[in-house]
Amino acid sequence: QALWKVAQTRSKPETEAFIHKLRVYTISDQDDAGPWMRNTFPGLFYIVSPGHEEGQGGSYHYATWVGISGDRFHGRFEGPDFTLVDNPWLDLHIRKDHGPLGAMYPRTTYLMEGDTPSFFWALRNGLNEPEHPDWGGWGGRYELYTAPPKRYYHEPETRPIWTNTMDEVKGVDGKWHTSNHATIWRWREGYQHDFAARLDWSHQPNFKDANHPPIVTINGDRSRDAVLVTAGPGMPVALDARESTDPDGNEISFHWYPYREAGSFPLTIYYRNLKWEGANTSTLKLNAPATSTPETIHFILEVKDAGQPSLTTYRRVILKVDPTLRD
Repeated sequence: QALWKVAQTRSKPETEAFIHKLRVYTISDQDDAGPWMRNTFPGLFYIVSPGHEEGQGGSYHYATWVGISGDRFHGRFEGPDFTLVDNPWLDLHIRKDHGPLGAMYPRTTYLMEGDTPSFFWALRNGLNEPEHPDWGGWGGRYELYTAPPKRYYHEPETRPIWTNTMDEVKGVDGKWHTSNHATIWRWREGYQHDFAARLDWSHQPNFKDANHPPIVTINGDRSRDAVLVTAGPGMPVALDARESTDPDGNEISFHWYPYREAGSFPLTIYYRNLKWEGANTSTLKLNAPATSTPETIHFILEVKDAGQPSLTTYRRVILKVDPTLRD
């Protein structure tokens, strides 16, 4: 209704300027209002798994957001640890002895927190970047393209939108799984432990009586922004996180790894000639891989503390390999 009113009462340039300010993440289409917005306002930044569920449309089975907890309903997939989103875990870490808000948390019958990926997308935790859905984060990863028609769409998509894409992730079963659901469930321990900690923050009167996430510093940068590094092919790159700390004094552990799908290098480079040292230490070293065109590699650093529940802080490093640079 607001978009319709703006379009009816403002000039075209004014409407376009207004639309340009908006960022929309709608999970799936509850009704045909979503397709109307996308097709009527082609400049609207829009993240969605298109389609409807009403009338047995069936779109939720294919939607990215189901990865948050839909292992046994809607999504029906394997790979993540289902116990983290099941009622026994929720009883222990959310509902019982975790304050009045936790006590009100409903029992899960189908799946929990289906809309929460839209909130995750805006949560600056060192991993998510709202302006770059293709970078991936707790809210999932999405790419910009015109989605091909499906039987469960209200109407065809007429222009590029941010929508479903896939990550390849090793599950708790030790097997590799490739799906759009995996772009969310790969972070499940992180977001569920964060949920539990926030319940503690809500009712513990003293800071020391709850756990808090580590503070991560890379090469002197302790912000939540991505760290940008540029190097030429073959040039050494060093990433130093030794200044990272934990506000509760807990021990912290480090884990670096490339987020293959978020970068621009062909995926084969990660299996063939990309080598790095110090994956489980505070310092990562590598030589930038060979390339004849400018490309990027995204490295994720996870710093996890030993508190209860264990909490993880993320930092993203974007390595741009520029072939015009040489030693």
